[in-house]
Order: sequence, then structure tokens, then C-alpha cells
Amino acid sequence: MAKRDYYEVLGVDKNATADEIKKAYRKKAIQFHPDKNPGNKEAEENFKEAAEAYDVLSNPQKRQRYDQFGFGGVNGSASSSGGDFGGMSMDDIFSQFGDIFGGHFGGFGGFSGFGGSSNESRYVNRGSDLRVKVKLTLKEILTGVDKKIKVKKYVTCSKCHGSGAEDDSSKKTCDTCHGAGYVTRITNTILGRLQTQQTCPTCGGEGKIITKKCPECNGEGIIRDDEVITIHIPAGVAEGMQLTMRGKGNAARRGGVNGDLLILIEEEPDPELIRDENDILYNLLLSVPQAALGATVEVPTIDGKAKVKIEPGTQPGKVLRLRNKGLPSVNSYGTGDLLVNVSVYIPETLSAAEKEMMNKLTDSPNFEPKKSVKDKIFDKFKHMFD
Repeated sequence: MAKRDYYEVLGVDKNATADEIKKAYRKKAIQFHPDKNPGNKEAEENFKEAAEAYDVLSNPQKRQRYDQFGFGGVNGSASSSGGDFGGMSMDDIFSQFGDIFGGHFGGFGGFSGFGGSSNESRYVNRGSDLRVKVKLTLKEILTGVDKKIKVKKYVTCSKCHGSGAEDDSSKKTCDTCHGAGYVTRITNTILGRLQTQQTCPTCGGEGKIITKKCPECNGEGIIRDDEVITIHIPAGVAEGMQLTMRGKGNAARRGGVNGDLLILIEEEPDPELIRDENDILYNLLLSVPQAALGATVEVPTIDGKAKVKIEPGTQPGKVLRLRNKGLPSVNSYGTGDLLVNVSVYIPETLSAAEKEMMNKLTDSPNFEPKKSVKDKIFDKFKHMFD
């Protein structure tokens, strides 16, 4: 399904405060919560959509990139469609945002919790994020590109499939929390009895105790290994932009939610062209005869060459504009231009014949410098300054 603007998803305007965004997300999450809409696939997708919007708009850095570059600034793709909402699973949502509702991953009052019965573990491990730098040429930025990179990272142990136990019988329910992953404490205060929930100190919030560890990963559920990842870079990205690939970071210990892969964009300097936002600048050096008589010359573009007609009498500093020969906007809001700045080369040394020819030209009125409008006005009123 087509992606909607994140502000539209949460029903807030672009100047909404962090508190307004949080309240709007809580309202949407309650409305589309799976416990309130059992078996309703559309409600589940709306629930994920709201979570993705909140993930971006509640983070100042992500929100700034989204406001500037749209979806391309916060996702690893420029595609404006897709039904997985950035790859967020229910585990992602429950582990990252469950606490904004109060209590321990839930707190909806009459609801049973996030996707399970109350005696299931509420603790979800999360792997750490990874950051990589990707260098791009102007040509790659023009069209977008897929890059394959090898990353050293933590991956799920293939022997125990991430459980950390040697086999299914090597885990038992934690006797302290009875599998809940947290313990409830009741404290008497002057205002009455205060009930709080804390991560179980025995199992660390997992609800299970490993009695026999996997020999391959020593009970961690993850091992260090290389992984080749294909990164899709959208067209129009810029130096310093950061893209995110969900779930491509380090795997989580003993199951859970993988971290993200953060891709920092770097631009390789071009030997002839200079980038100015979406426009491309090129300095064209003409000879004196070319500038005076006119000519047709070739100038480099990002993906080839283009012919430019030089009119007779073209002056140094004139800028020629080649429409749509620049870079596309990452938000698909148009394409920049190629701006050709004209310079004229004056020879540093001349032969005797060339000097004679130039001396003859100095007698021609056409080769006298023309006064600018500013100079003419000054000449007219210079008596006022005498």
C-alpha cells in the first residue's frame, strides 16, 4: 500500500510538539491495538503505520531528515510504496514504544497486553545499531544505485537458532518471575499502596533460565560473522545524509529485535563538476577567438557530454543554463540544472606575429572595453563629486 505522510498518519501538523506527537500516537495505537481488533489485518497495518510514523517524528534527528528529504532521508529506499512499513514487526513496536502507555509494555487497563497472555515474557532483547559509510559518485547519485558491502556483525547462532540453549529441554521457566520476565513490588506510602514492576533480577527479563548452554555461542544466541548486505541508495541523496535499514544491524542476544544499519552518505569529488544542492556547476574556459566569434563546444555532464552554442561576443562571467541536467531531488520534487560559467583564457606569452595582430586590433573601436551602466551614470554626474 502507498505510504502516507507521517504527520497525516498521526493527525498532527508539521509544527506539532513532541508531547502532541506522543499523545496522537497513543490515541492511534489504542484505536488499532491488536487486542482491540482481533484478526483485523487492516487494523494491524494501521497499528504498524502509526508506530513507524511515531518512530520518525519522536526522534529529533530523524524528524529533521524527514522534513528535509522525505521518506528517502529515513529509509534505505526512495520507494514510496511497500506494505511492511519500514520493516517494523510487532516485536519492534512492543519493545521500543510499549513504555509510553505506562506499566510494563502495556497498561491499557482492560487489554491483555501486547500480543500475548499475561504470563508470557514481556522483555525483548534488542541488538545494537551498526554504522557504515558509503562513497558515491555524481553518476551514482543521479540514478540511484545498489551497493553490496561486507559487514562484520553479530548474527544469530545457526546451531541453537538464537535461543542460547543446547536444545529445547535446556531451558526452564524462571522460578522468580514464573516466566513473566518482571516482578511486581507493592510499597505502602502515605498516599496508599504503590505498585511497580521491575525487570526480573534472576533471568534478566527473559522469563527463562538456560540450564545447558549452546557450545557454539556459549549461551549468547549470537556469534560474530561476516554478512554481505545489499544497500539500495535512492537517487538524489546528498553528502551527510543518513539512511536506515531496519533489522540489518547486530542480532539480539537470545532472540529479540535486530538493530538497524545506519548508512552515512559521502560524495566523491568530481574532477570537472561541482555540486550546489541539486544544481551542477562547470567552469568553461574559452579562447579569445571563441568568445569573440562564437563557437559550438562540448561540456561534460554527469552522465556524458552536451553541446553548447556560444554566441559571438560572449563575455566572461556569463552563465549558461542547461535545464534538467543536474541532480534529481530525493523527494522527486524536480531536477536541478547544469550551470556553465564562461571564462576566457588570456595567453600569458605571444609570438611576434601574434603581438603584431593584437596591436592592430587595439586600434579598432570594437576592441575597446565597453563602459558599464554604472560607469556611464558616474560620468554624467561626476561634476557633483568634484
